[in-house]
Amino acid sequence: MTTQPMRTPTADGVARAAAKIAELLPQTPLLEAEVNGAKVWCKAESLQPIGAFKIRGAWHRLSDLSAEERARGVVGVSSGNHAQGVAWAAQRLGIDATIVMPVDAPQVKLEATRAMGANVVLYDRPGGEDRDAVAQRLIDQSGATLVHAYGDPWVIEGQGSAGIEIAAQMAARGLEGPSRIVVCCGGGGLAAGLALACPEAEIVPVEPEGWDDVAHSLASGEIQRVAPDAPPTACDALQTPATWPINFAILKERCTFGLSVTPAEVRAAQRFAFAKLHLVLEPGGAAALAAALAGKLALDGRTAIMLTGGNTDPESFARVLSGHD
Repeated sequence: MTTQPMRTPTADGVARAAAKIAELLPQTPLLEAEVNGAKVWCKAESLQPIGAFKIRGAWHRLSDLSAEERARGVVGVSSGNHAQGVAWAAQRLGIDATIVMPVDAPQVKLEATRAMGANVVLYDRPGGEDRDAVAQRLIDQSGATLVHAYGDPWVIEGQGSAGIEIAAQMAARGLEGPSRIVVCCGGGGLAAGLALACPEAEIVPVEPEGWDDVAHSLASGEIQRVAPDAPPTACDALQTPATWPINFAILKERCTFGLSVTPAEVRAAQRFAFAKLHLVLEPGGAAALAAALAGKLALDGRTAIMLTGGNTDPESFARVLSGHD
């Protein structure tokens, strides 16, 4: 899309984003847990005001807009968590926000986005409508600034602020910092930001089965798209067609591999988080934990696991807890 800002996200940008966010939001908890006999540290981003980490990138992006840009408003594209992050930041800063959301987005996310004053424009994801084309038409009409969910340098830096917090929280416990960070991955904005924030840590992106384009991209060395016949997934927050070059440039240097998780593994992780951590996680927010529980990677006392979101419909979550899913 033609309105993307052309600059490279940096570690200094992550540090600046973290300082801005620290003035606004308390740190989310870093919870100790035991997974398959190993101690791990779970970053509870599901406890953010909007229920997801996306508030970080949205705040960094919108708070950096010029007065002229703020007057023209912003456009975002999201299934719900980035939508809420942009809506929350826009409401706080007095900026008009329009969010392009799929018709099949969870109702709880649609309602929350509208409740914060954003204008929601629906597109037909199941029918193959191009969400970026819809957003571009809106931008052409209004001159608004695109706030992309993952392919934006400010958004990447803002998401990386979670890594600054993890390192500080582990240091407060007498630990050197994370040896690896296991991260739920859609387009790769959070994974890229964490790579900048924690250069000594191994970054392991985790995607839903059939939507693991980042894993395939890392394996091939070139950006791969999700197959046209990709299976349905409950992980709507991770349902992105492909990463962007701005993300992949970082990921291919810092991630040696990516993982995928099955629907059953995701549901098991949701149940674990509820029973052991007393947290509600949406499917996409539980993917990283699912990979750890399924024994798909090495764990040690310095492994951090991102719990990225908790915005799930009550009925869906009740079915997961009951095992009738």
